This record gives sequence, structure tokens and C-alpha cells, in this order.
Amino acid sequence: MFFKKVLRVISHHGSDNYFRIAKQIYVRYRRDGWEGILQRLEKKYNIVEPEHTITHTLQESSDTYHHWIEQHEADISATSPLEYSPLISIITPIFNTQEEYLIDMFKSVLAQSYSNWELCLADDASTQSKTLQIVKQYSQKYPNIKVSYRVYNGHISSASNSALSLATGEYVVFLDHDDTLSPDALYEMAKKINQEPNLKLIYSDEDKLNEASERYAVHFKSAWNPDMLLSQNYICHFLLLKREIVEKVGGFREGYEGSQDHDLILRSLAYIEDTEIGNIERVLYHWRAIKGSTARGGYEKAYAHEAGLLALKDYVEEKKGVTVEDGLLKNTYKVNYPLPEQPPLVSLIIPTRDGYEILRNCIESILERTSYPNYEIIVIDNGSRAHETIAYLKKLAKHPQIRVLEYDHPFNYSALNNFGVSHAKGELVALINNDIVVINKQWLSEMVSHALRKEIGAVGAKLYYPDNTIQHAGVILGIGGVAGHAHKYFSKAEPGYFSRLKIVQNVSAVTGAALVVEKRLYEEVGGLNEVELTVAFNDVDFCLKLLQKGYRNLWTPYAELYHHESKSRGSEDNAEKVKRFNKEVEYMKERWGESLINDHYYNSNLTLVHENFAIKES
Repeated sequence: MFFKKVLRVISHHGSDNYFRIAKQIYVRYRRDGWEGILQRLEKKYNIVEPEHTITHTLQESSDTYHHWIEQHEADISATSPLEYSPLISIITPIFNTQEEYLIDMFKSVLAQSYSNWELCLADDASTQSKTLQIVKQYSQKYPNIKVSYRVYNGHISSASNSALSLATGEYVVFLDHDDTLSPDALYEMAKKINQEPNLKLIYSDEDKLNEASERYAVHFKSAWNPDMLLSQNYICHFLLLKREIVEKVGGFREGYEGSQDHDLILRSLAYIEDTEIGNIERVLYHWRAIKGSTARGGYEKAYAHEAGLLALKDYVEEKKGVTVEDGLLKNTYKVNYPLPEQPPLVSLIIPTRDGYEILRNCIESILERTSYPNYEIIVIDNGSRAHETIAYLKKLAKHPQIRVLEYDHPFNYSALNNFGVSHAKGELVALINNDIVVINKQWLSEMVSHALRKEIGAVGAKLYYPDNTIQHAGVILGIGGVAGHAHKYFSKAEPGYFSRLKIVQNVSAVTGAALVVEKRLYEEVGGLNEVELTVAFNDVDFCLKLLQKGYRNLWTPYAELYHHESKSRGSEDNAEKVKRFNKEVEYMKERWGESLINDHYYNSNLTLVHENFAIKES
């Protein structure tokens, strides 16, 4: 039986991983047996087996997470007095809830360390007498538990609105009838309101509960990430909103069941500024993943995906030419931004020195596999000496879309690109390494469509090593002291941490190996730093300067290219290069300070040692 489950997990995960996973199986079978193998594969690859015989996601080992819980949640009952204690209304629709889960929900609310709350329940015409008996028992005993008994079943949106009609709190939070709250959930929300009174929307980290009420699959979330929200509802639980906003938008909408929370958030954004959204990096919500729950990974409640698609289509309806389609995974979406009728010229800046074969592969892949109609290529020759390369550059110079410029100075990556941009005729510029090879034809169209958005700064692509493992999927600040590439060495087929390898999202920085930005923005922030950052981290520094100006950087998995990293430049393998690299590290730490270890789009509970989104070790 276990052998069959293992095969189903491998089959679902994709053929790219057959041999790698098979090797793991052979080694671990001798040590752990089939059950041990299954558990390890589940937790490593973040997949729920489609037939629901697997109840764990393939993410962190349970031992690792349980150790984290012991280290970080030992003193959650310790609270300090708050200057302001607003009434918080907990909104919970109920329908035929399993007895023990319903009781657990009530107990988690009653165990709150914060006392100024009301629990607003709406029973959606339950037919199980035990459900009604439990609700009646608790509501009679506790005066701050209110109940609306619906005479007909209207599904979750209608029931939630009935519960909302009972709310009198300044803020509302949402709790499913079979889920539970951390004892400090409401206190942490109130504390955040005291710290930042302007906040109108707050959310927290969350995890899941299996049928035995064991915690697993913790989701340590990005802070406010607008483009990620358009790709999937990463906010989910635990969500707090100002009640007046919920009332302005008319509460939940019928017809959006399964994604009613996503729809509510999207409509609420019309009344909320980016600066009025906050997150709490604590696990305040436990989402029960039982049969029939959306928490099971998207294999159940298929209608939820369609409802999410409908909600997003409504959200972009007034944005001219913007469309929404299914994403690369279930419960993910892709928002498409239109290109102008006359797409602007894009200048592709490619520095090079010799490396004929590498450069030829790069140029030919661009010319043969780029569907974007309006671009020029500017090759910056940094002192090539090889006859084959020189001959090829002369040939390129005759091409109507290509210019070759000489830059006869010592290698300085920043200066090379700044020189190229200064000669660019395009409205947009693309920094492209000479060891890049294009994979999908729409790569440049995808990147330009985002770069033209007024709120977006730099746009980065999904880059692979030649063996189809991830080279770049956005940059995480703080990795290794300065920055590292998210999901480095993950397989091309893997979804990544909560689907992050498969969705458009905002990131702090992207690599300059394939970066698109409006030329005016490049010049506005002074381009790449050619004084202190001649080789490394100039792209990270550039992106941070854009953030400082109020722009959002973005990474998209829909622009795919190979990157033969540093093949033409070599590695940091001698004393001089190491000294230069260390100097650049120190500059970045001095220039950007604490921001390097507080990545807005990462989470402080995740590691800064590796690029794999593992839980940070204590």
C-alpha cells in the first residue's frame, strides 16, 4: 500500500524528478521503510496526494516544526496591558460541524488572552441536532456569544453575512467553524492596532491541523504583496478588517463561495491604502485540513478555483485591457497586462568579452525565440581578443537590430551596463547577461507588460541552470549576509514554497542577468553603482534604490530563460577577487543596514542560511 502511495506522489510531482526521487527512495527504504519514505516525500515537495490518502503537505519535517513551536510559543500567555482595547467581532458560519471540531473552535475562542471580543455565529440551518445542541449550550453560558439561526441553508457567504449582521465591534475577524485560534490571536491583533492605529487590514501566519489535530504545513507569509494576492489568496487566515469597510462593500457576495474571503479582500482594497495593511509574523490560526476542506491543497472544492477566477475578473474589470486566466497550479491565477498598440522599443544591453560560443547562443536565441516585435540589441564589447569573437561581432554589427559598442576599460559590470543604457534608444532597457539563452517566446512581452505599469520598478525572470534546476526566482535579502536567490537548485517542476515558483509576485530584488526596467527609472536612481559595486550586488543595490523611491519590483515565472551563470567571467577564485567581493559585501551592509535582514517579501521565521524557505533554526 505504501509503495503505491509513493509512486502516486512521484507521478504527481512530475517526470523531471523521477531519477532524483528514486535515488532517495533506495537510500531511505533501507533506513525508514516505505512509510518513512512517504512521509519524507510528502514533507519535502509540498504536495497533497490526489486520492486524499495523504494528509500532510510536503514541506517541513514535523519534528522541525514541532521544535519551532516549542522554542517560540512557550510564553504566548504572557501579555502586556494595552492602551486601547477595541471590541473585535469574530465571524463564524456554522453548518453540521463535527462535534469535536466545533467544541475545539469554541474552546480556542474562550481561551483568548484578550477579553474584549464577541463571537458572532450564524447556524446555516444545520440538520444535525448535536451541532445545534452545542451551539445553544455555549451561547447560553457565555453572553458574548451571539447566534443567528437561519431557517434555510444559503451556503457560506449568506451565513457569514448573517453572522456579520450581529457584529458591533470596530474590527471583524473570520474563523471557520472547524478551525481554531492561537490563544494570543486577538491580543496580537489588538497589539498591532495599538502600534499602528492607521491599519485597516491585518493578517498573520497560519498552519494546518490534520484529523488528529496535529499541527503541520506552517505558512510564514510575505508582508503586503499586491501582485502575489492577484496570483493567489496568500493572505487567507488570520484576517482582520475594519467593520466599516466590510459594510461599505456589502459583506460577502453569493456566487463566490470557496473564494469568498479572496473576493472580500479584493473589494475592500478600494478603501485601503498600501500603508494601511499590516501583517503579524506569528502563527495565530490553525486551519483544519479534513476531507472536503480547501486546506487539502486544492484537490477538493474545485468550485473554489472558479470562484477565485471570477473574483479577480471582477477586480480588474475597470482596468482597460487587463485580463485574468488560470495560473500554473490549482487555485493560482495569472493577470495579463496589455501592451500598447505600438509596443515601445526595448534596448537589450549585453556586455561581453570573447566567449564566442556563449554569445552566439545568447544572440541567436533572442532573435529566433522572441515574439516581442520592437527591440534592439546593444552588445558592449569589453576588449575581446579572440579572432572568432571579433569576426562574429563584425557580423552582428551588420544586423539591422544590433549595435556593437566598444568599451575598452577594465571589467566593471556596472559601468558596462551604464554605458550601454546611455546609448540605448529604447523607452525600456533590458540588462541581459551574455550567457542567457531564451526558452519561451513571450519572455520579453511578459516582462515589458509589467515594467510598463506605473507602480512597478524592475522586473525579473525565471532562470534555470542547464540541468533544469532553478538559478533565479527572485532575490531574498539577508541570505548569506547580503542576498541570495530564492529556491536555488529546486527542480523546474517544483511548485516552491506555497506555490511561489509558479506565481507572479513582488520581491525586494531581481538579478541583473535578465532584468527589464523603464529607462527613465534606471536613470532616476542613478543606474548601477560603478564605484563601490563593480561586480557583485549592483543589481540588488539598484532594486533597493527603486524600492526606496516607492516602486515595487516584480518576478514572473512566465519569462523563462537558461543562465549559464558567470561562464564568461569565471568564479571568485583568487585573492584579488575575494578581497573585492568582501569589500562589496561590507558596502552593502553599510549602505542598507537592517533592511538586509528584514526582507518585506520574506518572513523573519524563515532561514537566512539557505535559499529553500526552511524554518529558521533557533
